[in-house]
Amino acid sequence: MSHKRVTKRKAIVAAGGVAALGAAAILLPQANASQDGGSNNAATVKTLKAGDASDLASQLEKLLGDAFAGSYYDSDGKQLVVNVVNVSGDENNVVVQAKKAGAKVREVENSTAELKAAAQTLKTKATIPGTSWAVDPKTNKILVTADSTVTGTKWDKIESTVKTLGSSMATIQKSAGTLKPLVSGGDAIFGGGARCSLGFNVTAGDGSPAFLTAGHCGVAAKQWSDSQDGQPIATVDQATFPGDGDFALVKYDDPNTQAPSEVNTGQQTVQISQAADATVGTQVFRMGSTTGLNDGQVLGLDATVNYPEGTVTGLIQTDVCAEPGDSGGSLFTQDGQAIGLTSGGSGDCTVGGETFFQPVTTALAAVGATLGAGGAGAGGAGAGAGAVDENGDGIDDQTGEAIQGGGAGAGAGAVDENGDGIDDQTGEAIQGGGAGAGAGAVDENGDGIDDQTGEAIQGGGEAAANGGADENANGGVDETGNGQDQSGNSQEGGSGVTESH
Repeated sequence: MSHKRVTKRKAIVAAGGVAALGAAAILLPQANASQDGGSNNAATVKTLKAGDASDLASQLEKLLGDAFAGSYYDSDGKQLVVNVVNVSGDENNVVVQAKKAGAKVREVENSTAELKAAAQTLKTKATIPGTSWAVDPKTNKILVTADSTVTGTKWDKIESTVKTLGSSMATIQKSAGTLKPLVSGGDAIFGGGARCSLGFNVTAGDGSPAFLTAGHCGVAAKQWSDSQDGQPIATVDQATFPGDGDFALVKYDDPNTQAPSEVNTGQQTVQISQAADATVGTQVFRMGSTTGLNDGQVLGLDATVNYPEGTVTGLIQTDVCAEPGDSGGSLFTQDGQAIGLTSGGSGDCTVGGETFFQPVTTALAAVGATLGAGGAGAGGAGAGAGAVDENGDGIDDQTGEAIQGGGAGAGAGAVDENGDGIDDQTGEAIQGGGAGAGAGAVDENGDGIDDQTGEAIQGGGEAAANGGADENANGGVDETGNGQDQSGNSQEGGSGVTESH
């Protein structure tokens, strides 16, 4: 997702580079979750979108406790598979509960605690530049990778350490490339002679507009421009690399910069609705300023990568290709979930290889930022602009909690009887109103479109919509309400990158 300063009347390009047509062709809507028929375990296994599977996995991790040993998404069957251990004499019946929740449950040998202990052994005995390891829930083992620089005594050391863990706990593989952060010179965002890619626009904790990129980009230069040799437009506020992650928060120098969240693949625009944790097996897409759009699968979680510059922990391992200059670029799902920021890897987009990503959820929590234009329904785990229930307040009447689409800034789209998001008694925005409110304001038929005019109704609140920048503050929607004109380009007010005023 690269930064491009544009005027209101220009089409928006929210992700750098030219899209790869192969990946763009499969960025199509997926089916909603449904219930499968069948018997026994299959009777309750749900067909899920990848994002829903990630949410269910998080819930089941809490439900199962020590019995939970990882999970992954079966993309062929569109099912969530959950690993469990020590379930004999299941007094709490947690496995039955997991099945009722819609997961496919399988019993495995290695617990989460045992896998973490094995990873710690690798860290203690085999932290060698050019190596990495991550938990692979499909095999219930630690997958260790050594690149082409790991030879001789280095290879002997990593191989012997893996052997001490046992074949049932860890496996090792060789990679033809070289593990490295993917920063280079060229175009996109520029700083100190380096080129990187913008990941996702965010709102910093103090309310100022900012973006996330890779931490190794943030430590390479303090100021960044959107053109080679151009004037700086943003300044690094926080950066972590190496260590517990690879992420940086970069604040736009102009406090009036508008930076809602979307990714333009060159073929279509993907609205980024929320940040989500990665699930192994999920199909993901990466945009970068060097290679454009590419796709692949999540292979492992909580990965440790030993770069020449130092060790980085807590990353996502994938088989998505990347090249120098793609660093910091956005990793996302086709239904608009922000997953990661490109860190580094081996190989290229000709021969393939492994690529590692900083989880967006972890980065947001660390820097205290929210995704997109804060309060517009784009930030916070579980967020979603305009999610409502029967009475339109975005709150589950049974539990009192925000329903899916709630989260931080929940109820952005809460409505009253006439659907304008304004309390008719006080003239103030109702719950879900306020600055950035009205991102899902609805009328009688719930589509947010004025049936008389074909335009989005006012959701109320100052700067009412999710990136509203036109006269109606409607977030730049057209007659279809999707924020795009007939050519598929984002309209005025529906942009996903920045405008300077």
